[in-house]
Amino acid sequence: MSGSGGAVSLTGGLNKKKKPFLGMPAPLGYVPGLGRGATGFTTRSDIGPARDANDPVDDRHAPPGKRTVGDQMKKNQADDDDEDLNDTNYDEFNGYAGSLFSSGPYEKDDEEADAIYAALDKRMDERRKERREQREKEEIEKYRMERPKIQQQFSDLKRKLAEVSEEEWLSIPEVGDARNKRQRNPRYEKLTPVPDSFFAKHLQTGDNHTSVDPRQGQFGGLNTPFPGGLNTPYPGGMTPGLMTPGTGDLDMRKIGQARNTLMDMRLSQVSDSVSGQTVVDPKGYLTDLNSMIPTYGGDISDIKKARLLLKSVRETNPHHPPAWIASARLEEVTGKLQVARNLIMKGTEMCHKSEDVWLEAARLQPGDTAKAVVAQAVRHLPQSVRIYIRAAELETDVRAKKRVLRKALENVSKSVRLWKTAVELEEPEDARIMLSRAVECCPTSVELWLALARLETYENARRVLNKARENIPTDRHIWITAAKLEEANGNTQMVEKIIDRAITSLRANGVEINREQWIQDSEECDKAGSVATCQAVIRAVIGIGIEEEDCKHTWMEDAESCVAHGALECARAIYAHALQQFPSKKSVWLRAAYFEKNHGTRESLEALLQRAVAHCPKAEVLWLMGAKSKWLAGDVPAARSILALAFQANPNSEEIWLAAVKLESENNEYERARRLLAKARSSAPTARVFMKSVKLEWVLGNIEAAQELCTEALKHYEDFPKLWMMRGQIEEQSGNMDKAREAYNQGLKKCPHSMPLWLLLSRLEEKAGQLTRARAILEKSRLKNPQNPDLWLESVRLEYRAGLKNIANTLMAKALQECPSSGILWAEAVFLEARPQRKTKSVDALKKCEHDPHVLLAVAKLFWSERKITKAREWFQRTVKIEPDLGDAWALFYKFELQHGTEEQQEEVRKRCENVEPRHGELWCAESKHILNWQKKIGEILVQVAAKIKNTF
Repeated sequence: MSGSGGAVSLTGGLNKKKKPFLGMPAPLGYVPGLGRGATGFTTRSDIGPARDANDPVDDRHAPPGKRTVGDQMKKNQADDDDEDLNDTNYDEFNGYAGSLFSSGPYEKDDEEADAIYAALDKRMDERRKERREQREKEEIEKYRMERPKIQQQFSDLKRKLAEVSEEEWLSIPEVGDARNKRQRNPRYEKLTPVPDSFFAKHLQTGDNHTSVDPRQGQFGGLNTPFPGGLNTPYPGGMTPGLMTPGTGDLDMRKIGQARNTLMDMRLSQVSDSVSGQTVVDPKGYLTDLNSMIPTYGGDISDIKKARLLLKSVRETNPHHPPAWIASARLEEVTGKLQVARNLIMKGTEMCHKSEDVWLEAARLQPGDTAKAVVAQAVRHLPQSVRIYIRAAELETDVRAKKRVLRKALENVSKSVRLWKTAVELEEPEDARIMLSRAVECCPTSVELWLALARLETYENARRVLNKARENIPTDRHIWITAAKLEEANGNTQMVEKIIDRAITSLRANGVEINREQWIQDSEECDKAGSVATCQAVIRAVIGIGIEEEDCKHTWMEDAESCVAHGALECARAIYAHALQQFPSKKSVWLRAAYFEKNHGTRESLEALLQRAVAHCPKAEVLWLMGAKSKWLAGDVPAARSILALAFQANPNSEEIWLAAVKLESENNEYERARRLLAKARSSAPTARVFMKSVKLEWVLGNIEAAQELCTEALKHYEDFPKLWMMRGQIEEQSGNMDKAREAYNQGLKKCPHSMPLWLLLSRLEEKAGQLTRARAILEKSRLKNPQNPDLWLESVRLEYRAGLKNIANTLMAKALQECPSSGILWAEAVFLEARPQRKTKSVDALKKCEHDPHVLLAVAKLFWSERKITKAREWFQRTVKIEPDLGDAWALFYKFELQHGTEEQQEEVRKRCENVEPRHGELWCAESKHILNWQKKIGEILVQVAAKIKNTF
């Protein structure tokens, strides 16, 4: 007691000594130390000296009036008050820089005025804010363009870091160390373990030392005469247990045995408890550790907060089911499954009418316990469908499931979900019986009626669907199923009537006919093979809700949508309906013809084209499609007769004349072709007719006749560049370079904007070894035809072929400045770069020309060169999809598949190429327009172009 009293008195004494003002804020204007004259000294960082006004200043020799702090403060104040009214401080617009009334008192009126002016300024500033911000943004962007950040300047180099391999990165030399070798490589103290032979040797000699070697003293001493050393004269230093009897040698084997024994004893102490049972299970130990890892990766404090909140909710409103479910799930997430189960079971007691709580309890409990929980739930909630479904899911045996569901249907006979689940478990015959009962209990369920109709015979199915229509007069699916049923049983004439009656009946029952839904249903009928139903639905609903002027456009879109979804019969029905409504529209006939060409048979295409030319006899393209179809099928006389009919409908039509000529020349009827061309030149002379005449003579080897025809043609059509090209090429082929040059030059005078003529002249000069002249021609062509990517590309390639890669790169940079969105230039630029920079360049190209086929093709070639086969194939597919007319893309794709694809893939590419019939592309045109290949088919040209492509990229 006395001790405790002493402690109390001591604490009281301490409290008495404590000053009352400690811990309180200092009074206003308080300067520490000022009262006792501790003025201190001033430094540069001080805001102001803690001095009295009467204190002397630091300057001992200050003049009178400046010797105290107060004097100096007065002087500064006077300086501040004096306004600078000098002329240099005066502005014509703003007046003096300072305020004229700054020395006056600041009153409440001034404050109000300042607030009003500030509000006005703010309002005006807001009005100008958008423009100002826009201007600032533009200025910043302009500044950034002129002076980019270092980060932006090195962005392309930083992108290239992604290409650096791990070996290259590790091989980068470290920054050199300026220190000398001795400083860089300090010699660390080397500690070498003493060998056993050393101890054995010294044990044998038995030497004693009476003095310490200074080196031993310095380094710790390995041999000391004092107790505890390795070799000591005192007893206990050499125990007889470690010595081999009679020899005095150190037995290392015994040391090892002793160490093992000691370790064994320690392990036994750890592993065995008092009762003798092993505490640690060596096999399951790691598994147990894994099970102890908490599954929740969040913060522990968050869990505690959540627990506390949920506990509060449960206590405040114990009959609130979500609180119990959330609490159980929290414990489940944190790994405390048993706690979660206990909580949810308590929840079932408090909220025994909540379906969700019972389902959560069944989920958390293991198998048999879950069944017991569900059984308890059924007693409390005998009408709950979800609990019955859960009970059926818990059963593993099918018969047990059926038993549960039948019990459920006794209690809840109106549940469609229960009936469907029960029917799915039954055999077809039992299912039919159950469905007949199901439709009695749930007469408004369309699914059950349709399922029953599918299981019944034809006659019974009709009765079932009629009953279904009586019970549910507003559902279209019943009518469509009835139509499909009739079609499946061969009554196709009934299909149209059923669909028409369906539309009438549904409208009578106040159902709005949704055109999109019906078209969707027709697509499903098409996929199910019910073609007549699909076409009947299309005919019935295609015109609903569309203005007359929008019909054609909407129907074409619908047909394309059906083709995209794979519903070809729907598209065919839409085209047929459109052609009935617009029989004289050439565009509709063309679309229908292309649809049949791509997705139909040859017979369907020819039948359509016969109808088309009957309705649109002036549409040359329809006649030509019909003739071509016959020709491709090998029926040349039929093709001739179609073209003859076309002549009657379209006398003197250039297209039909040339088609007839092509038909004859392709079938080796050269004399007939010549006669046709002569007749065409006399009756319908055009530049193309003359060109075809020249070409026919040229390919047949009649060079003189070709030259004469060319000269005659140029008298009439001197501004047709192809004639000049042919003239120059014929001369070039004959070896008359001067005449060829003259032909090209004359052609360029008449047609200065013909790119092929410029390119032919440039290549002629290059072939003749006149590189400077070729370069001059291309420069001249670029002046006359600015911003032309073909001419720039030829200029770049000219320098590259001459081996001047630096000049080629410079020209490419200029070309990209002049034509920044040219795909062919970007594609060439990618492969002008060194291999490591190509990827970066391709990214830039894709940004500029995202959908350009040449750029996509360049990316595909890039992946091909890097042996990324899957990506390359994907980009080739993308290229030929965007531009199927680009022959180079098909040729490269075919070459790629020859090297890396299967025979099926190669054949697929070839067939697709033949279907689209590409006409353009630099490599493609070089082969397809060559004189020797004039009769070759698309597939042959594809193989030929692919064979000439070298993998040099």
